[in-house]
Amino acid sequence: MPTISVEQNLIAKLLAKHKLEHNVAQIADELPLLGTDIDRCDKQMLDIEIFPNRPDLLSGETLTRAIRNFVHRQPAQPTIDTVPGKITLVVEPQLARIRPVILGAVVRNVDYNSMGITADTFIKSLMDHQEKLHFALGRGRKRASIGVHDLAKLSPPFFVKAVSGDTKFTPLAATKPMSISQVLMEHPKGIDYAHLLEGFDKYPIIVDAGENVLSFPPVINGDHTTVTEDTRDFFIDVTGWDARACESALMLIALQLQEYGGVIETVEVTDCLGVKNTLPNGSGVQHELPTSMLKGLLGSELSDDAVSVAINRMGGKFLSQDNDFITLEMPRWRFDILHPVDLIEDIAIGHGYEDLGEDIPRSPMTARPRKDANLLRRVGNSMQGIGMMQIQSLTLSNDDDQFNLVRWSNVGEVTRITNPITIDHTLLRQYLLPGLLRLLSTNRHHDLPQSVYEIGTVVRDHKNSVRLAFLTAERSGGFAAVRGRIQAFLRDIGANEYDILPLPDNEGPWLSGRAAKVVIGGKHVGCFGEIDPHIAEHFELNVPLNGAEFSLEEIAKAIPDPV
Repeated sequence: MPTISVEQNLIAKLLAKHKLEHNVAQIADELPLLGTDIDRCDKQMLDIEIFPNRPDLLSGETLTRAIRNFVHRQPAQPTIDTVPGKITLVVEPQLARIRPVILGAVVRNVDYNSMGITADTFIKSLMDHQEKLHFALGRGRKRASIGVHDLAKLSPPFFVKAVSGDTKFTPLAATKPMSISQVLMEHPKGIDYAHLLEGFDKYPIIVDAGENVLSFPPVINGDHTTVTEDTRDFFIDVTGWDARACESALMLIALQLQEYGGVIETVEVTDCLGVKNTLPNGSGVQHELPTSMLKGLLGSELSDDAVSVAINRMGGKFLSQDNDFITLEMPRWRFDILHPVDLIEDIAIGHGYEDLGEDIPRSPMTARPRKDANLLRRVGNSMQGIGMMQIQSLTLSNDDDQFNLVRWSNVGEVTRITNPITIDHTLLRQYLLPGLLRLLSTNRHHDLPQSVYEIGTVVRDHKNSVRLAFLTAERSGGFAAVRGRIQAFLRDIGANEYDILPLPDNEGPWLSGRAAKVVIGGKHVGCFGEIDPHIAEHFELNVPLNGAEFSLEEIAKAIPDPV
């Protein structure tokens, strides 16, 4: 989860602007109810973890806006006040296949000095907010990326063009012009985000009327538009592939600047399809919430006043209620509201879970144990008793690990992934031991001995079954050592009579003559032995290994459950 650190002094000054007192103890008591985790709350700092579903709380300024509603019960404003602007932004049609969503806004007359806030504090907060939004909304700038510029250094109108890699401009933190190709290969930000433009022969840039490059999204801004302590008027651009994420990011940056007295001015954007839009759209979004759903999920009826108070604390407005629907207005930047259930969650948080009343379950809630629960518990206890550490590996595997490298044949049909993302994950595993070999391979730098086991699900002939495997890497011990572990395991699970029979050569990953199978009541329940060094080399393991793999379903059939 993203974490933000906010100076209590900043919150106090932002609240004082609205004639509200800052109470640190009240913040510490009530803010966790909003869906956050407070790591530190003292007179100096507020360190807080923001849940990923609330990107509107990722700056001190937007968090303070939420505090005004949630803690101080101030009337919510789910809209943004804007004034008409004359600046335009025109997008070339070619951008439709490169970076189709491009938005813009202007914020003028930002004055943090009058509030006693230093330029360093303001600029750091602005930059931190951008990066947090790039993570939470932008998914590493892929879905949305943000540029903030000093408007006084620019000459509107603005244009978004698709250009070749030879196009030059001076990027942020550079001292001389660089071509776009150079930026992607040599500039630190270019190296970090070059993968977002991989495969394109044209690249997006934003220029002003003088053909000066403001931004090369989603990578880096131009050097001449850098925000400084003298900046008062801002131009914001947001580009990406997700329209909702881009709109939310644009509005949240504008809201942050508005907290310092900034006036949000609209920009006329002509998109890559030739459609004109006036942005940002400051109006709220109206939602209709079925009253039956609210009562069904919360278990009690809430009056109009109760719903109004609750939704106001969450930044929304109650508009009306009839027998069928409650009409609410919520902020357009609330990216997390996707379904009426999200509104019900907001009402529950705003009302308080502790005040929803009491009820009893309408259906039996007592769980019944699985049929194999006792066996799984006893097997786990036995493995831990002989010094094994439990692990859980991936259910996805591949033909080499499961069959080719370990000399095992597939059992029935193999369940394959239709569109695998990677060659390492192409099928559902039929054996557990290869996963343990991969685990020890990645941990071969640790000291010996290493002993691990797994109780996990495999898929054979498109049906699930449960198996046990363990693997030990140790300098001494061989077949006698693993046989001793098998005998202890069989004793623990109540196998009084069993046969240990030799395995044919080259059947599985075992060393010839150093492997055996276990037969109980005529059923082959598993096999064990020393791992063939040639097999171990495939997994980059150069230490003596021994292990085993058993079918717990076959064991359950062969041994009566004593519990």
